[in-house]
Parts: sequence; structure tokens; C-alpha cells
Amino acid sequence: MGSRYTDDFHAWTQEQAALLRTGRLRDVDAEHLAEEIESMGGSERQALSSRLTELLLHLLKWRHQPERRGSSWVASINKQRIGIDALLDESPSLRHQLPERFQRAYGKVRRYAAVETRLPMNTFPDACPFTVEQTLDPEFWPDSET
Repeated sequence: MGSRYTDDFHAWTQEQAALLRTGRLRDVDAEHLAEEIESMGGSERQALSSRLTELLLHLLKWRHQPERRGSSWVASINKQRIGIDALLDESPSLRHQLPERFQRAYGKVRRYAAVETRLPMNTFPDACPFTVEQTLDPEFWPDSET
């Protein structure tokens, strides 16, 4: 038989919370609790990267395929901007990671954009054509390149 942590994770979380609230720190499963707390931070970083990737992809498609613009792209762009804003409000320390995560996300997005649009990879510049501020600005909608 395994531990409560491996056999019933939800029950384990409730038990750990109760132990913390009642000050029974000696009974807390400190090792697993520390792992879970670290994992939560990693999940937040991953969520930020995922939302940036989706947002940048749709902004590139918006810019390079104006004839295909539609309400689903508008909804996706707005959803990701709202989600990023909420993440940064809940975890302000992620703001200092934003520039690096933005650059990494754009590096991946170029490939996705080329596949989704069926445009040549060199259509999408090596450096992101939008700033972080523009990307997150709800009023920013990139024009087509001329």
C-alpha cells in the first residue's frame, strides 16, 4: 500500500491544509508539500508561455492573412490577452520573466505560423515584429505588411 500522497492526492491535499491550519507542522508531509508548491510555480510559468505562444500565433496570422480575419481570431487574441493579464495580476513576479518567455515563445511561433498559414518561414522575421507592450495591448491590432 502506498502513501496517502500517492493513493488519494485530493485527500492528501485536504489533510495537509488541515495540518497547516492547526499548526501541526511536525505531521506535515514536508517533502511532498514542497514539491507541490514548486510545481505550482512551474505551472504558472508554463501557462504564461502557452498563452504568449497562442497570442503571438494569432497576431502573426492577423497580420499576414488579412483576408482570413474573423471573429474566432478576435476572440482568441482577446482571450489570451485577458488570460495573461490575469496571470500577471495573480503572480506579479512573472512580469520579470515576460521578456524572456516572450522571445522564446516567438521563436516557436514562427514555425507554427508557417505551417498554419502555409506561408514560407521567411515570411515571419527572426525577431518579433511586435513589442511585448503592443502584444499585450488590447487596442493593438497589427496591420498587414505593405
